[in-house]
Amino acid sequence: MENFKVDILGIEYKVLVNQNRKDYPLLEEADGFTDFTTKKIIIEELKKGPRNWEDMDTYFRQVLRHEIVHAFLHESGLDSNTDWARNEEIVDWIAIQFPKLKKAFKEAKEEMS
Repeated sequence: MENFKVDILGIEYKVLVNQNRKDYPLLEEADGFTDFTTKKIIIEELKKGPRNWEDMDTYFRQVLRHEIVHAFLHESGLDSNTDWARNEEIVDWIAIQFPKLKKAFKEAKEEMS
């Protein structure tokens, strides 16, 4: 996958994929992170292997959603003023449940048409 840009509440974030721990030491502790100072989402090169998930594409999308949620919470100002917006559990919940939420909203929209 190539690097790309994503709009987060009117702020352009660069998404850098397939990055390494040498260039981004914060990847030592996570598969991705959001740098609010440079408006970058950094995701490590995720390789299929005996110690990794079998479906790395699905895992990549989950990591990306997680980091995008962090960016939204930061750009909205919520992570500056609340503990819950920095809580990894709630960020994970939103990232993991988002596909199901999206599907439910789409189904509801179709019923209302």
